[in-house]
Amino acid sequence: MASRVKGIVTKAYGGFYYVSGGGETLQCTLRGVLKHRKVDVRAGDRVAVMRSSGGSVVEEVFPRKNALVRPPVANVDRVVMVFAVKDPDPSLMLLDRFLIQSGYEAVEPVICFNKTDLLPDKVTDFIEAYVFAGYTVLRTSTRSGLGIEELRELLLEGVTVFAGPSGVGKSSLLNAVQPGLSLKTGEIGQKIKRGKHTTRHVELIPLESGGLVADTPGFSSLHLPEIEKGQLCFHYPEMERFISGCRFTGCLHRVEPDCAVKEAVGGGKIDPGRYGRYLEILNELLERERS
Repeated sequence: MASRVKGIVTKAYGGFYYVSGGGETLQCTLRGVLKHRKVDVRAGDRVAVMRSSGGSVVEEVFPRKNALVRPPVANVDRVVMVFAVKDPDPSLMLLDRFLIQSGYEAVEPVICFNKTDLLPDKVTDFIEAYVFAGYTVLRTSTRSGLGIEELRELLLEGVTVFAGPSGVGKSSLLNAVQPGLSLKTGEIGQKIKRGKHTTRHVELIPLESGGLVADTPGFSSLHLPEIEKGQLCFHYPEMERFISGCRFTGCLHRVEPDCAVKEAVGGGKIDPGRYGRYLEILNELLERERS
């Protein structure tokens, strides 16, 4: 006898959709009408499945609260952005772009600086800049165990995406959070200083604590969302505090006179590195508008 089950897609792979619901995981195909409409179904989607002796079929995809483009995950509660402090060196521009994307999608950002055992006695200015900006920042090490319990507590509820370049230790962190996951880990290539891609597709992994985490393919580039140039500054919490003090409404904090943001940078109240990367991204948006 056929029955209807609601659940969450944990993996889309090889033309099949794996749906967790009703106390089990079902391997499903997609209803023909959804294929015809070219409905995008990805990990994190809430769906309804018709289960019968002939197999299980996804027959309805419920509206999303958000959807990340890369990694392609739907209904995300938070993104843990993992960067190594060394081997490979962190790309702060990529991190800032991650933060802009998470703000655009209204997803809670958590910054995780991993491999801190490589810099045991050094407080790095780039880490403090993000703490000062008001972000949640974790310092972790799978070797020393630093920050692992704090990370575990963050993952108790909802859907969490682990994202970041290859080789920074995302899979190792998940293995530390829940021993026994045995996720593949990669070595860092000595010549190119980049990690091997060890995760081939997005998969939501249920944790014993109750949350779901996505171990995602590593990548090193990110397209900016469709935001207007005047909105970019609102994705920088440390800049947003000073915007009302600018002389001109719609100030881009670039060349305008009497700009409170530029004054804050000069006065050491805004990290100059973050501000410099803001200007680079602003120029990218301006170029995009002109093209």
